[in-house]
Amino acid sequence: MYKIKVEGIFSSAHNLRGYKGKCEQLHGHNWKVEVDVLAETLDKTGMVMDFNALKKQLNGCLEKLDHRHINRIPYFKKVNPTSENIAKYIFDTVKPRVKNINSVTVWESSSSCATYEE
Repeated sequence: MYKIKVEGIFSSAHNLRGYKGKCEQLHGHNWKVEVDVLAETLDKTGMVMDFNALKKQLNGCLEKLDHRHINRIPYFKKVNPTSENIAKYIFDTVKPRVKNINSVTVWESSSSCATYEE
């Protein structure tokens, strides 16, 4: 099995609904996002997929989150914008355009992350 990974970043604010603590208040993060893609075989050029093509798909998604109040994005009006749910949102957004996406990991700090995979 082969795996490739690309990373992207975005900055945004959010607040957690139903949470008792500091994070229920509006606050921001400089998020780091990792996307993994798996393949059992390589394409004719010897790649899982082109890194640039994967980065383009990831960055297209991240542009919708960058410098935004995540709670105001339609998806997150009903879904609490936790790191776990942001990882799933990115996965679901990228999946239709990236064959064999395996997982999305969202880092809200250098020591805290959440991963979504099917």
